[in-house]
Amino acid sequence: MRQNVSKREREEGAQQLGDPRHVTRRRAEEGGVVAAPRAVGMARAGPARAPCAFGRLLGPAFGAAAPELLEAALLRLAADNERRLRDLPAAAGCFREPRATELIFLLAEKWRLDPPARYQAAEIFDRFMIKQVQEMYNSTKESGESSEQGYSHSWNSLKAQMHNTFMLRLASCIQLASKLSFHYSIVNNNMVLKFLQSLDYSFTKQELLESELAVLKGLHFQINVPTPLAYVELLLEVLGHNGCLLSLKQLHEMCVHLLDLTYLMRDVIYNTLLKTSIENSTPNELQIAKFLSVKEDFMLLAAGIIGTSAFILNPEHWNQVVEHLNCITGITSQSMFEFLYAILKHSLGTTPTGTNARQME
Repeated sequence: MRQNVSKREREEGAQQLGDPRHVTRRRAEEGGVVAAPRAVGMARAGPARAPCAFGRLLGPAFGAAAPELLEAALLRLAADNERRLRDLPAAAGCFREPRATELIFLLAEKWRLDPPARYQAAEIFDRFMIKQVQEMYNSTKESGESSEQGYSHSWNSLKAQMHNTFMLRLASCIQLASKLSFHYSIVNNNMVLKFLQSLDYSFTKQELLESELAVLKGLHFQINVPTPLAYVELLLEVLGHNGCLLSLKQLHEMCVHLLDLTYLMRDVIYNTLLKTSIENSTPNELQIAKFLSVKEDFMLLAAGIIGTSAFILNPEHWNQVVEHLNCITGITSQSMFEFLYAILKHSLGTTPTGTNARQME
């Protein structure tokens, strides 16, 4: 993704941080790929959620946050994004692969969880499994196995152990996410046991509790972290404050659909994005490695999702939404167009052409 913001423009934007209508951040380009956005850390920021009967939520209530709160929340989310990307493990996103994500989403729907919980569950599961694999691998290396055969046997044993607890860990991550999101819809042990028994697993309630504790300890109890949906909702709140002409409720609904789609088609969408951004259909290993920071950039994902949603709902307003997003995040319209292209290509089997493409110029 190409960077079109000059150093002087970035400095001028940084001087405007006092005005929440012009909150910008710096972007850098490394090897032809935009580096991840820079950012501070908060667990949850953005619009409040409106309650309704039976403990279910109607969705975010936009327009309630004060401008000063929006600015502070946006800066903290940006800083959190930067810190997370700075410490990004090489295997980040490996356990967000489509089959695991689809199962998490289906279980979240079965157990009547709202969108924040399913995204939180997917992120908790990915982070925990990466740590677990790394710890298992390290313990195998430190076991003192001298022969290649002994090392292989030890590693295979650990992999079998991980395979046997895979579904248990996945369910535990959903349980924890349900407790973080809304206390109205907690996934209890009986619900999880019934699901696991349907798959011929015979775990006990004690083992469920131990599994939840294992996830918490594995992540050092740091499980309430911002998900891409938090970025989407905060940017929508700022767009509303800045006078966006589109309905925020409709935009939010479309964003959730496209965010689901991006999670479920992560690999193909980001592969297209990589090839488009480097203008080459055969990226080399270095370009693929550097692109990881783009794949894990939640601010870029949120801006791309909102821009694409605006185009689908009303192409005539795309330019206005993208201009606002550029002022808020510093992400270029070219980057958002490339994201739009990748999503439309794999979701609708089409790309912006003709009149629609000219409207974006």
